[in-house]
Amino acid sequence: MLKFKLTNCLRGIRNVWHFWYAVSFVIKAACGSFRSALLTP
Repeated sequence: MLKFKLTNCLRGIRNVWHFWYAVSFVIKAACGSFRSALLTP
């Protein structure tokens, strides 16, 4: 039971990590496109 809880917790941490990675990637992409839009006349 404890092993299952541990793997479940690790899976949750991994999901959160993937979520934050995706969020940061989207923010970087949005900022990059916004910056290029500002630089182009």
